[in-house]
Amino acid sequence: MYPDFPEVEPYDVVRSVEDERQHRKRTVARGYQIFAAMRWGQLGDGHVTARDPEKLDHFWVLNYGVTFADATPENLVLVGPGGQVTDADGNETGAVNTAGYNIHAPLYQARPDVVGAAHTHTQFGTPWSANVEPFRALSQESCGFVFDQALFDDEEVEVLSIDGGHRIAQALGQNKLVILRNHGLLTVGRTVESAISSFVTAERVAEVHVKAPHGKAISDEAAKIAAATMQPDHTAWRGFHWLDRSVR
Repeated sequence: MYPDFPEVEPYDVVRSVEDERQHRKRTVARGYQIFAAMRWGQLGDGHVTARDPEKLDHFWVLNYGVTFADATPENLVLVGPGGQVTDADGNETGAVNTAGYNIHAPLYQARPDVVGAAHTHTQFGTPWSANVEPFRALSQESCGFVFDQALFDDEEVEVLSIDGGHRIAQALGQNKLVILRNHGLLTVGRTVESAISSFVTAERVAEVHVKAPHGKAISDEAAKIAAATMQPDHTAWRGFHWLDRSVR
């Protein structure tokens, strides 16, 4: 329906393992920068991650202590089973915070289709999560989530146990968004780009819900029509490229 951006590779491009690894790392770093531009993660809260294309039980995340604004592909670290932190050559280096590992490792284990995940604490996502209610079809963007969301109704808000992460993964199921009770939003995607863009869009949807909590939702029939365009992973991937060009 829409032409691809001429300056970027297509959504379904096939790369070599090393080219794909570098692409995912660049996208993760850019995701952190976009979050920083939106004034998210200023207290070190949150994570943008990508599954490694070769070591499928490992993921890339920003080295602990590096600010979101300073994220680069070079200061990402590779996290493996048990929370072991290495560089691409397997040398021990850096660190990941406990919650980052406990949340993301079980997600990648439970969802082989997921390539990227994003979570941080935001102005509207966190307060909306305290309602422990799903999104309704209150806006066009909402329709991308109303049939593709889950609730994690659990009081382990710090996620200090790997079991907490497994419960989050179980709650997420096959959806792309899970609303974490009293905590905030978490999104996943079949590309790193789509995970990042879905998170930004979910925060926009949360703002609508916080500001218009009693708003009149459109019907399921109308929402399904909008969801056909708004829900696919490719739509979120495309949204990332708008963000990438727009956010400085």
